Amino acid sequence: MSVDEKAAIRGAGTPGGPPRGLVALFAVACGAAVANVYFSQPLLVTMGRDLAMSPALVGAVVTLTHTGYGLGLFLLVPLGDLVDRRRLVVAQLLLLVAALLAVAAAPTAAVLLAGMAATGLLAVVTQTLVAFAASLAPPAGRGRVVGLVTSGVVIGILLARTVSGLVADLAGWRAVYLVSAALTALLALVLYRAVPRDRGAPAAAPGYGRLLRSTVTLFAREPLFRLRALYGLLVFAAFSTLWSGVALPLSEPPYQFSHTAIGALGLIGAAGALAATAAGRLADRGYAGATTGTGLALLLLSWLPLAFTPDSLWALAAGVILLDLAVQAVHVTNQTVIYALRPDAGSRLIGGYMICYAIGSATGALTATSLHAVAGWGAVCAAGAVFSFLGLAVWAGARRTARGAGPGPRTS
Repeated sequence: MSVDEKAAIRGAGTPGGPPRGLVALFAVACGAAVANVYFSQPLLVTMGRDLAMSPALVGAVVTLTHTGYGLGLFLLVPLGDLVDRRRLVVAQLLLLVAALLAVAAAPTAAVLLAGMAATGLLAVVTQTLVAFAASLAPPAGRGRVVGLVTSGVVIGILLARTVSGLVADLAGWRAVYLVSAALTALLALVLYRAVPRDRGAPAAAPGYGRLLRSTVTLFAREPLFRLRALYGLLVFAAFSTLWSGVALPLSEPPYQFSHTAIGALGLIGAAGALAATAAGRLADRGYAGATTGTGLALLLLSWLPLAFTPDSLWALAAGVILLDLAVQAVHVTNQTVIYALRPDAGSRLIGGYMICYAIGSATGALTATSLHAVAGWGAVCAAGAVFSFLGLAVWAGARRTARGAGPGPRTS
């Protein structure tokens, strides 16, 4: 861990910390919100048939949801540095309820697509909650809190496809969004009553336009932020390379799995939730650098068993566990470090970091589908290994630079 990282983690925060029950509530809310981005993936065929959508329009359901999410990261998440985060969270959740109801009642493809874009835009309340939880934690416990909240995000993503498939089988695809709307409304009420008012917003806050511009300038002013954002981009490029491409070999002989079976395989990645909590605790103890390097090394190693997926489901399971452990360890460490750089700009830092996350995810998805079509699963694994190797090489280079900068305290 570099001297800058140690100073950042130790030098910011609030006295005391949130009670465990409140942290658990944040984790549940994060998981429920982010799941809305992924509910549609097993439902696309049914949606298309119900609303007589062409294949291109069906594909636009996912595209517009993620586009809305990307816009929300830039336009909405920074508001957490400008206004009371409790009110912001509750307002976004209530608007998300309206978007989910619009999706559930959509009479046409146009209404469905607009509703999905709005759902993605408002689902970024997840990142507002992560920044809010970090602001409530003391420096020595921030990593633990971020890790616990992020474990809720991981579980929400993993369960989203499975839950939506089960609910759709029982009551139709529209019921998925009705149930989610009811849960989101309940969470808005509980959060409003249970969460303290946010005292972190500055008394003389900048205007909204200046706030958005400062999100961009933070990249130029904070080298550690740039480094951690680059780690995030590369690890999520590797993550998306796996999960965007793994359905292709599994749907072919000898497996020929159904969509439901393929989606259920994502539950193997629940180990990532454990890694999120452990990585946060390690960051609190001064091991952010070592945790990052170990995670990136495991990420690179995971592609060895994953390459044998066409021949062995055991190899696939081993690779998925390694990859998810690695990705979540680096992800939580990144968020812990960057929030501590500028607590007054915590929402902008988390939002900017997640934009890099989204770019990495899109890059990995495009790479996986394109390469599998022309060169097969082996090429997909090679690409994932390249993303992983680049991350490890950047980490090693940063360590060498830090050591060459001059003497300082011993680092972990």
